[in-house]
Amino acid sequence: MNETKTCQNCSKQFVVDSADHSFYQKMKVPSPTFCPMCRAQRRLAYRNERGLYKRKCDFSGKDIFSMYAPDSPVKVYERDIWLSDQWDAMDYGRDIDWSRPLLAQIRELMLEVPFKSNNVIRGSKSDYSNNATDPKNCYLVFNTTSPEDSMYANGVNHIRDCVDVSHISRSETCYESFWLQSCYRTHYSSQCADSSDLWFSRDCQGCMNCFGCVNLRKQNYCFFNEQLSKEEYEQKVREYQLHTREGLLRAKSEATEFWSKFPLKEHQGLKNTDCSGSYVTNSKNCRDCFLVREGENLRYCQYQQETPGTKDCYDYSNWGDSAELLYEAATCGTNVQNCKFAWINQENTQDTEYCMACTQGCADLFGCVGLRKKQYCILNKQYTKEEYEALVPKIREHMMTVPYLDKNGRVYKYGEFFPNEFSPWAYNETLAQEYFPLTKEQAVAEGYRWRDAEDRGYIPTLTLDSVPKNITETPDTITKEIIECAHKGTCNQNCTKAFRIIPDELAFYRKIGVPIPTLCPACRTMERLKMRLPMSLYKRKCSCSGAHSDNGVYENSAAHSHGSVSCENQFETGYDPELGDIVYCEACYQQESA
Repeated sequence: MNETKTCQNCSKQFVVDSADHSFYQKMKVPSPTFCPMCRAQRRLAYRNERGLYKRKCDFSGKDIFSMYAPDSPVKVYERDIWLSDQWDAMDYGRDIDWSRPLLAQIRELMLEVPFKSNNVIRGSKSDYSNNATDPKNCYLVFNTTSPEDSMYANGVNHIRDCVDVSHISRSETCYESFWLQSCYRTHYSSQCADSSDLWFSRDCQGCMNCFGCVNLRKQNYCFFNEQLSKEEYEQKVREYQLHTREGLLRAKSEATEFWSKFPLKEHQGLKNTDCSGSYVTNSKNCRDCFLVREGENLRYCQYQQETPGTKDCYDYSNWGDSAELLYEAATCGTNVQNCKFAWINQENTQDTEYCMACTQGCADLFGCVGLRKKQYCILNKQYTKEEYEALVPKIREHMMTVPYLDKNGRVYKYGEFFPNEFSPWAYNETLAQEYFPLTKEQAVAEGYRWRDAEDRGYIPTLTLDSVPKNITETPDTITKEIIECAHKGTCNQNCTKAFRIIPDELAFYRKIGVPIPTLCPACRTMERLKMRLPMSLYKRKCSCSGAHSDNGVYENSAAHSHGSVSCENQFETGYDPELGDIVYCEACYQQESA
């Protein structure tokens, strides 16, 4: 039975359907009081995806790099110390104060128990990476599993020798690309799979040696979708002189214009069954999901890209890796099970509620912070199994009758994720700002902190006009220069205003034959992510009107089942109808890309 509710945050109505109710009953939680988008925004405000800061370790006083800024309210220990026996999170245990909201007590515990400086599991020669499992010889690679010899990447799994890529999997030697699957030597491309030697291509699968192409399947030596001989193709590509900045910008501009004349598929994903959302691949029964690989029975989940996949979860943001039965969880993963209202729980942790940073086989915890290998604990205090099982129902009831009220009067009873004001990061440090952008004034009014950009004091030794425009004429000494970013700090993309080219990076540009960039890594990332759809879904009708698209720009190449009349299929898609994109339903799109 469907239930219509009003979000206590944005006041918009949202529907809790029968499938939702079944999941909540299975998890033994009440239905939410925030709408799906407000729930996602709140969780993403607990995710610093790519920021690293220099600060002091609160244990040793040593200078360290951390995902928590020096002015973050939490204490931070260097990763190796945090994982050692030099301290014990149980020392911070306390009794339950039944006169006060439990969330207020968890907040106090959170501010006393130290957090790990970065969220890296294992790793080798990858000191400048974070939210990473098994990185090897990587530099500024984030949200990742098993990357190797790569730089400036995020949302990547099992990649090697890649630079400036986002949300790609099982790929090698790729550059400036987004949402690739099993690709090799693919550059300036998006939404491609099982392909190699692509340049400036979109949604090409099983292709080789394609330039400026779109919606092709199993093609070779195609130039802007035109079939050429090997010799003709290579001559056409040479004419662009991609080793020069002028040639590169020309190719990018012409390819983008060419793509706009072709239909987009309603759903950006591959090999799915009964899925909705954007960028969902190899998944089954995943609804309203975003950036998910190998998921099963998910709803309102985002960034579940780390494989093996995620199963039977709702409202879960970031990570994956064999996670199961998670609800209202952020940055939890690696064999975690039955974790509710959780943040940074990982590595075989299970059966927890309202816990933070608990890991290494923890089980049966409520309201704990920073525990390892512990069971039957509440607020970091040890109980017997019998005591724990008797107390937990009372705590849940207490949270219903003595709820936490945030600064804006929003009510947090049992069943809601941690409040906005608990996040250790300022709003503009987190993924929430990427998907739900706010001004400083708006963020503070919503109960978030804000962090003003710091002046790093970089003084460029090479202005934009002096940056080499040709990779063949770029000297080795470029790695000693401080290069002025083309945005000069005016873009609101966390621009660093200046940057360096490191030796391995220069070698990569020379290998693939492209000029060095003129944007700092932060700006390059945000420019690349403009290829990414928003998290929202829109109801719209298929753009196919029979022989062509409804705007007359694209002429169909095949006869469709609906004949000369307009297709009547309707769907939800990440493409905003106001932007004028040509979007075909799955059936019409498959006819055009066969």
